[in-house]
Amino acid sequence: MRTLTVFLLLAAALVASAAAAVFVGAVAIGPGDVVAALFGSDGTSGVIIRELRLPRVLGAALVGGALAGSGVMLQGLLRNPLADPFVTGTQAGASLGSVFAVALGASPLVVPLASFVGAMLAIALVWRLARLGGRTTVLTVLLAGVVLTSFAGAVITFVLVSSDRLSLRLRAVLGWLQGGVSVISWGELAVAAVVVGAGIAAALLLAPRIDAYAFGEETAASLGIDLDRTTAAILATTALLTGAAVAIAGLVGFVGLVVPHALRFLLGATHRRLLVASLPAGGAVLVLADLGARTMLAPAELPAGVITGLVGAPFFLALLVRSRHVIV
Repeated sequence: MRTLTVFLLLAAALVASAAAAVFVGAVAIGPGDVVAALFGSDGTSGVIIRELRLPRVLGAALVGGALAGSGVMLQGLLRNPLADPFVTGTQAGASLGSVFAVALGASPLVVPLASFVGAMLAIALVWRLARLGGRTTVLTVLLAGVVLTSFAGAVITFVLVSSDRLSLRLRAVLGWLQGGVSVISWGELAVAAVVVGAGIAAALLLAPRIDAYAFGEETAASLGIDLDRTTAAILATTALLTGAAVAIAGLVGFVGLVVPHALRFLLGATHRRLLVASLPAGGAVLVLADLGARTMLAPAELPAGVITGLVGAPFFLALLVRSRHVIV
């Protein structure tokens, strides 16, 4: 009963935050005009609501849910609340893949695929580096993630400066890289939704195996879990979700860290339950962050990643202090 109540509250929070984000923006539009625009009225209000606000709100909800789901899987795999796609370098790799795709003139529908490839290569490299000593620790994962993020940032800067195609859109690209939700078409949103849906379906199938990791790899193996295949599947699913998120929102940090950690206090450590709850919870968090980014300095806009970073970084430091005995 408590679980159902939590799910319903999270769903209500997502609906309420999405409604607020559609009704509120830099351009003041009356509630009646917003409702009319949602039901097909023409004019400036219709364009703003249907072509700008609504896709952006849905994109933010999609990205938040994908990142929170990725965080649930990584934290379960590593058995530590410090793991998420941002601090492990997965998002940096996905951003690098997206930037390369845009610089080469790829279709916006291809960008999520390039982002997934970048995320997959990044997380595979981090995992390989973390296991060089024969034992994977959170410290080595974090260090490998920091190194990879720095390297990817340098390469991205080089591509931005050297590409004529990107230099003409430098301000927009930089805003996207800093966590700005950018949905340029309903087709792009549909592709991202399909990818995220496939990733969540795979994550739900893997959830019972992730539960087995809570007792350690040896115990999981004794329960019949194929560690190599399961780990590869978890990393691939995480890369799929992260790639789709980065393709439309760049580097949004700490959603995958904060949301799963908070949900564990409410729902326990069962990963299938956490994955289902992470979708509305992560979606609501990022929708509200994007709403704050759009209105805080209106008519200027902040990237949503700035808001999540201001909240998430202190949270990460607090977790780091509490978990110091785990990572040394």
